[in-house]
Amino acid sequence: MAAKDLLKADDIKKALDAVKAEGSFDHKKFFALVGLKAMSADNVKKVFKAIDADASGFIEEEELKFVLKSFAADGRDLTDAETKAFLKAADKDGDGKIGIDEFETLVHEA
Repeated sequence: MAAKDLLKADDIKKALDAVKAEGSFDHKKFFALVGLKAMSADNVKKVFKAIDADASGFIEEEELKFVLKSFAADGRDLTDAETKAFLKAADKDGDGKIGIDEFETLVHEA
């Protein structure tokens, strides 16, 4: 299941428009605008699985770079700085990747 199947198209467009400029990605603002923050933990975990392109059970730094494309094909790539900031905010155990529970916690603390 794709992230776009779990969220409203209007919310995805609004969230992507808000982070269109390089350097403007703020995960807290993005999660609120796209509708993730209001979703149940189970549905947030379904979105996580859509972002986890290689189905490893983790979102690694390389997958994070393309996170906006998992919401819409025309989403931009995150810059290296945005990717590293996103990873740092979510990676609570310091293993260099984001687990499903770390992602859900990050979304709901946003």
